[in-house]
Amino acid sequence: MIIHWIKAHWQIALLSGLIIALWTTPALVPLKILIVLLHELSHAGATVLTGGSVVSLTVDAQQGGQVLSLGGNRFLTLSAGYVGSLALGVALFVIAVRTHFDRFMLGILGGLILLCTALYVRDGFALLFCGVTGAAMIAIARFLWRDLNDLILRLIGLTSMIYVPLDIFSDTISRAHLQSDAWMLAEEIGGTTMFWGGVWLAISLVVICACLCWGLGDNSNVSLRRPIGSDDQRT
Repeated sequence: MIIHWIKAHWQIALLSGLIIALWTTPALVPLKILIVLLHELSHAGATVLTGGSVVSLTVDAQQGGQVLSLGGNRFLTLSAGYVGSLALGVALFVIAVRTHFDRFMLGILGGLILLCTALYVRDGFALLFCGVTGAAMIAIARFLWRDLNDLILRLIGLTSMIYVPLDIFSDTISRAHLQSDAWMLAEEIGGTTMFWGGVWLAISLVVICACLCWGLGDNSNVSLRRPIGSDDQRT
């Protein structure tokens, strides 16, 4: 059974191993900043959806980020950062594994990043990172073959599934004194930083386990060869 699983999902295992092996190297920094961007986009989205407004959004080269907002449901907007970025990552991963909408989804994600950049981002590094990332996603979705788009979505999803629980543990449990989302939620709603961090960590682990148990399907491997013909160009 284990041998069958490895044969059916060796690419996912390899990608996960590479991400973990390179975790502390500069090679993973752009992906980590992208996950931070998904975190901040989740805050912004929850703010707008609950009736608030976003003043600004930023990320930095040290893998930090911030959303300044007015109004909205504070419980949902504060909870949306970790939980929302993980949900986005898992959704992208499952779409890549189980559907043929890879190019469409990567293009949509790139367009969303560019839209939010135009509306909310003002500082130099964030403008550059978000602009280049969004434009690159749209270009890849438009001009490159579907399986490459698929692998990119998988890479984003897997990085999110590794990054989010580690970040929750680091920011809310291991260093509970930090002014994190959980710290602010404890100040405004009640409870403690470690309590909310523990809740989010438990949710993240359940979501990741469900994704790996039911999201992979029977065989998650994809072809690494560029297809012959133009059919894939319109998928």
